[in-house]
Amino acid sequence: MKNELTRDSIVDFILDLFARRGAEEYMGESVSMSQHMEQTAACATADGASDELVIAALLHDIGHFVGDFPIDALENGVDNLHQDAGASFLSPFFPASVTEPIRLHVDAKKYLCAVDQNYIKRLSAASIESLNVQGGPMSAVEVQDFESNPYHQLAVKARHYDDDGKVAGLEIKPIKDYRAQIETLLRPE
Repeated sequence: MKNELTRDSIVDFILDLFARRGAEEYMGESVSMSQHMEQTAACATADGASDELVIAALLHDIGHFVGDFPIDALENGVDNLHQDAGASFLSPFFPASVTEPIRLHVDAKKYLCAVDQNYIKRLSAASIESLNVQGGPMSAVEVQDFESNPYHQLAVKARHYDDDGKVAGLEIKPIKDYRAQIETLLRPE
C-alpha cells in the first residue's frame, strides 16, 4: 500500500493507521500509541508551536506503525529505528519542517541526556529503557553534529512534548480533528 499512496490518499491512510493500530500498548506506558501521539500534539498546541511542529508531534511515532519491526521491538531490546521509518514514510508528502523533527526526536532524547544532567529524571521508565536500546546519551562529537542540524531546536521541542504526552485519562482532541492542519502541510503536487 505504501507505494500506492498519493497526496490525495495519504491523510486517509494516516487516519486509518491510527484507527487500526492506535490502541496498541505503548511500551508499558499508561497510554496507548494514539493517545500518546495525540497528547504530544496537544502539548505542542498548548505551547503555541507552529502547525509544522504540531503535526510533527502528532506523527512523531508513526514509524512504529509503518516500520519493519514489530511493535514490541524496543521492549525486547531491538532498536526499531522508528524515527527513521516515520520520517522516510512521510517525506514524500510533507516538508522537512515536519519530517526532520520526527527523524531527530530520538536523537533529541540522547542529546538532552548528554547536555542536561537533570533531563533523565523527566523520562519515564519506558523512555529510559528505550534510551539504553537506542545507544544511550550522545558523545561530545554527536552533540556537536546534532547542534549543527538546522532542525535540532525543533526536535528538542518535539522531544519535550513527547515526554509530556503520557498522561493516563487525559481528554484531548483525536487525530481526526487535525485533518485540516495535516492537509494544509502536504507538499504541492
